[in-house]
This record gives sequence, structure tokens and C-alpha cells, in this order.
Amino acid sequence: MESGLVAGAVITHAGRVLLIRRAVAAGSLVWTFPSGKVEAAEDPAEAAVREALEEAGVIVEPLSVLGERVHPVTGWRVAYVACRLLSGEARAASPREVAEVAWVRFADIPHLVPGGLFGPVEKYLMRDLLE
Repeated sequence: MESGLVAGAVITHAGRVLLIRRAVAAGSLVWTFPSGKVEAAEDPAEAAVREALEEAGVIVEPLSVLGERVHPVTGWRVAYVACRLLSGEARAASPREVAEVAWVRFADIPHLVPGGLFGPVEKYLMRDLLE
């Protein structure tokens, strides 16, 4: 993926967060939020909604942008968007890109994302999933 902004959809539902396992890992990054490049006419919230549908088959509503960083593994600029699930059963909707999807409890995230989460995302998930 060339430079540009990537939007990650941080989708929570029923005390869990949706992660996808990439069909092709980006370095050591295997499990991620549904995410992809923000297209020319989009803002990060719109891209997060589109990527959630394209990669995981779910319809979501964007709530807020949690923050932006240069990802330490990929070097990509990523904007993280908190989203609420509206409808759909999570599935690997784009087998070329996604091998598996999982609704993950907060305590299980470190096993799948060994590098840890971006601080503002981790704080949001602690608040949303552990209350």
C-alpha cells in the first residue's frame, strides 16, 4: 500500500471488538481492525464504514475519530474510528484480503496483537468493553 491515510474501524459490540486476520500479513501485523486506504472523496469515518462492509460484511455507524498515528509496524498513517455495529454477521467478506474474523474480548487482544494497541484506542476499548 502506498503512502496516504488508512482508516481503521474499531467496532465494538456485546463486550467485544471485531478483529480480522489478514490473508497476507503486513510484516508481523496479522490481526487488525478492518481497515484500508481512505479514498480521494472520503473522510476517515466514511472509509472505516466502507472497509467494515468490504472486509467483514458488517454495517456500522461511525462515532468518533479516536486518533491518528504512523503505525510502528507498517509505517502507514492510520486514523482509528470508533464504530457501532448496526447490522450484519461478521465474516471474511473479502477472502482475498481477510482469512478470518473474530469478536475478541479485551483480555485476549494481547495474544492477537502482541505489539499492543495505540494508546487512545486502548483507552477507548477499556472504557467500552470493561464497563
